[in-house]
Amino acid sequence: MDEKDVYSGKTVEEAIQIGLATLGATEEQVEIKVLDEGKKKLIGGVKARVKVVKKVSDGVRAVNFIDGLLDILKLNAVCELVSDDEKVEINITSTESSHIIGRHGEVLDALQSLAGAVANIGREDYKRVVVDCENYREGREKTLKELAERLAKKAVERQRRVNLEPMNPYERRIIHSALSESEEVKTISSGKEPARFVVIIPNNEKPYDGRRERNSGERRDRGRGDRRDGGRGNGRGRDRREGGAPRSSGGSKAKREIRFGTFLGNSGNKPEV
Repeated sequence: MDEKDVYSGKTVEEAIQIGLATLGATEEQVEIKVLDEGKKKLIGGVKARVKVVKKVSDGVRAVNFIDGLLDILKLNAVCELVSDDEKVEINITSTESSHIIGRHGEVLDALQSLAGAVANIGREDYKRVVVDCENYREGREKTLKELAERLAKKAVERQRRVNLEPMNPYERRIIHSALSESEEVKTISSGKEPARFVVIIPNNEKPYDGRRERNSGERRDRGRGDRRDGGRGNGRGRDRREGGAPRSSGGSKAKREIRFGTFLGNSGNKPEV
């Protein structure tokens, strides 16, 4: 039998304590298996033997998984476990960071989702996992916060709500958080994954004139009558550029919504993201 991590003592308890002292761990941090309870004899007694092994933490399990995945992808990278407490933070350093981050962070987000699933195996309460690559997320967060402030100002000036482009839950949280203390706007999330997006609603929004509000999932008007097409078509091109609903035959202005956003990537009562 492999004697690695096997400790002996006069009693099981003594053997366990020897193992804990050797590993520098507490009982909560290890897995203990009793191999032999020992026997007391006047002559030639048998010592108790236990195997004491440190438990693999959620973070270590996630790092090992990512390391194996990067090897399969043949990417030259090193994973570092930055934090393994209330949340798991993992940083990846690589000479091929663009491949690990991917277009608009899509590959990094996928790695984070997989690492989160691995880290939470067997857990009743979910532990958040963040995977970063050379401070990409810090720069992303700064850009999204600036975007949120800029579009909130535009929404207030135009007195109309602004729809951002679809974002993942992590990025939507950043937008919600950036505007959570604003006294001029509020934010909500709308749509269904993977096309769920944030809506910035100004407190001074113009009253709706009674027409049916455009469904958030409805396709934008694609009329051909804007000036870039030489004025041909049914005259709905300007509505398409504004991002609002097409005009009705009655000639009154329907409510317009502007959709801005970026793929450079809580307000109220913690809106769903």
